[in-house]
Amino acid sequence: MADQTGDRKYVAQIELILAAFGREVEIYPEDWQKRPEGADYLYRTGVVLVRDEDLTRVIELFQGGRPAEGGIGGVTRLLLPEKVPGDAPEDRSVTQRFLKYADLRLGRGVVTPEHLFYVSPSVSPCPATEPEEVPPGIAPDPMLPEPFPSADNPDGRGVKVVVLDVGWSDAPAAYWLNGVTGDPENAFDGSGRIRPYAGHGTFIAGVMRAIARNVEIVVKSYFTSAGAIWEFDLAAALDEVLDLAPDIISLSAGTRTRFDLPALGLDVFIQTRLNRVNGLTLVAAAGNEASRDYFWPAAFPETVGVGALAENGRDRASFSNFGSWVDVYAPGENLVNAFLTGDYLCTEPPNTGQLRSFAGMARWSGTSFATPLVAGLIAGRMSITGENAKQAADALLAFALTQSEPGVGPVLRAGDAITSIG
Repeated sequence: MADQTGDRKYVAQIELILAAFGREVEIYPEDWQKRPEGADYLYRTGVVLVRDEDLTRVIELFQGGRPAEGGIGGVTRLLLPEKVPGDAPEDRSVTQRFLKYADLRLGRGVVTPEHLFYVSPSVSPCPATEPEEVPPGIAPDPMLPEPFPSADNPDGRGVKVVVLDVGWSDAPAAYWLNGVTGDPENAFDGSGRIRPYAGHGTFIAGVMRAIARNVEIVVKSYFTSAGAIWEFDLAAALDEVLDLAPDIISLSAGTRTRFDLPALGLDVFIQTRLNRVNGLTLVAAAGNEASRDYFWPAAFPETVGVGALAENGRDRASFSNFGSWVDVYAPGENLVNAFLTGDYLCTEPPNTGQLRSFAGMARWSGTSFATPLVAGLIAGRMSITGENAKQAADALLAFALTQSEPGVGPVLRAGDAITSIG
């Protein structure tokens, strides 16, 4: 991993989160600004997560605590009491003191923090860059040729994808987005400028439609505060979108976790919800820290974790996370697709304060955008073979192994929905 705290852009991203969540969020470790690797994770103050079957013994151990409402069955958000039994004063964070006490008495992973998940994951943005201007009239890149009516078009017809993101901003100039629906995002600030992370869901939908022109896409708005959401709420959001009966869920967000353990709230969702829906597939971004540390939910074996290829289509993008837990790499650097129309004031060094003007298109980089490309390939293959999403994903991953790049791993590219069939 690069020297994070020496990177002004990295620090600016954390400051954006802190401004949005204030005292509700804490950073581990507390001295993250003194460490080259920066923060391990962000978490919610005064709250832990516990599996329902462990709740009674945890409350007894803590000599108090109050379960919060909401969420999904199987996991509880526990509001902590004020005092920790056997308090360890060397830790200023009360939440960390409860976690260490639970580790000592119950073992690691029984009680976990409630992590903060981002479309700018692990405080290193899933879009590895801020959106960049492109010349007028530029075409999307990559984009498959306009399909002709036939039985062998990978156009995603009959396939439904739900995208969990910042929301949807209609882009009428982008004809390939006709028919995409979703929750409207709050894309502009009080001065009329484009907000940070706005247009992220629109760009993702554009990449997917560029690969599978007729796939049905619904973009949901959940990451509404600085592109972030609490773990407990994300599990509930994923559970909620199951009501839409998607074939594929596309999630360009995630986080690292305490001790690199699976995020408890999402683990419960995967084991008790996702795995019980036949054929449903969750495609998730691997994150942009140039690290091999586990990044959730992409690291779950039940998901398709997507890293990013560099612009040359062969090397791993310099920002992409990597490791055996990443299932596949796809183009994710300098992609061009639909965006908002308006002015955007850069918030990240070295471009802080630079005003950029957009007219419905942008260039953007990140594992955020490699993810919908893979989701589009799965949808495209489904429309040709009649496979469900799980079958199509497994077949594409097997094909990706046959064209692995040295030093990178399994690779998929824009035309592989057809190529993988042979």
